[in-house]
Amino acid sequence: MRAAQAIASTRRRALVLTGGAALVAGAMPRLARAQGEDIVIGGSIPMTGVFAFAGIGINAGIADYVKMVNDAGGIKGRKLRYVPEDTGYKVDVSVAAFKKITSQNKVNLYYGDSTGFAKTINPELDRSGQMLMAGASFASELNNPAKYPNQFLVGPDYTEMFGILLNHIAKEKPGAKVAFVYSDSEFGRDPIETSEATAKKLGLSVPVKIMTPAGSVDVSTEVIKLRRAAPDYTIFHGYILAPIPEFIQQGKQQGMTSKWMGTFWTMDSSTVMKMGEAGDGFMGVMPFRYYYDTEKAPMLEKIRALRPEYQSTAYIQGFLTAMLFAEAAKRTLDAGKPLDGKNLKAALNTIKDFDTGGLIGTPITISGNSIPVGRVYRADMKAQKMVAASDWIKL
Repeated sequence: MRAAQAIASTRRRALVLTGGAALVAGAMPRLARAQGEDIVIGGSIPMTGVFAFAGIGINAGIADYVKMVNDAGGIKGRKLRYVPEDTGYKVDVSVAAFKKITSQNKVNLYYGDSTGFAKTINPELDRSGQMLMAGASFASELNNPAKYPNQFLVGPDYTEMFGILLNHIAKEKPGAKVAFVYSDSEFGRDPIETSEATAKKLGLSVPVKIMTPAGSVDVSTEVIKLRRAAPDYTIFHGYILAPIPEFIQQGKQQGMTSKWMGTFWTMDSSTVMKMGEAGDGFMGVMPFRYYYDTEKAPMLEKIRALRPEYQSTAYIQGFLTAMLFAEAAKRTLDAGKPLDGKNLKAALNTIKDFDTGGLIGTPITISGNSIPVGRVYRADMKAQKMVAASDWIKL
């Protein structure tokens, strides 16, 4: 009985992910093996759980790009095939999904849902040598080709995100005071120490660093510390939304004139708009264009034609990941080499001055494990949009 329930549950989850496609793939592993000519993208995708808001967008972005490529004839006559599993944003479930997908398919490319998963699965990626992986993480630790030779980040790492913000601040207000507010988590602590050194190199000072629990609500004591430091700018990191609005509201009530900033996972338009009045003027780093940006971007136009409703920045990240996966595969096949991890990564690292169709507003070069490019955007609450506050900044 339990086995039957487990099978039913797996089928339901697969249907949620790809409207039945994953169910067919899961039910017919022999067929999957027979279709060895397909270029397979596996995915640990958090369609449920705390990160579902991102996972749903990521899943749609990957699936849409795969369909675009296949509708245009594939890559050198080979079709892309996307095989995702829901992970609920849990490392053990993600590892189980990886094992299931890779045992039933000859996987060339893989999307991982978290830093924890990326670190846990890395020895297996190195051992098998069969695939290239990217994912939702921007952890600075992963930006190390020697330690993580078969992985890359689709954007700047968290330290580079701080670098982009600090470069913008140094240009806008030389000698400014910058406060760092971050969560007591691996995610939160990631860029803090290195970024303090970067700030000093840019002639900025960091008068206060404040760490809070990830989902803290009562921040009144921390706001007092922040007010005393009187920063010109406050950068939040390691949160999605709470307690950022609480900090801003209380800070403004106490007469603070700081400008407020965030990093990627806070910067989706729908997230910032939830801040309400407190979020007006909130700024942050974004490696990609927003769905509604009006500057020339042929790929955004295709996305908008395909999906007339707003798509999140997580969708754009998933879509761009699939684009870079496909480009690495194309370059590997063009060179007449097998699609394994080493060759795919080497091909990815030949990407120089590459046009993403405007998803990133400047040509990109991937020389290592990250794409150190971003732009500062600002919230316009009246327009209910994020608007550009800087040019594209390359580190």
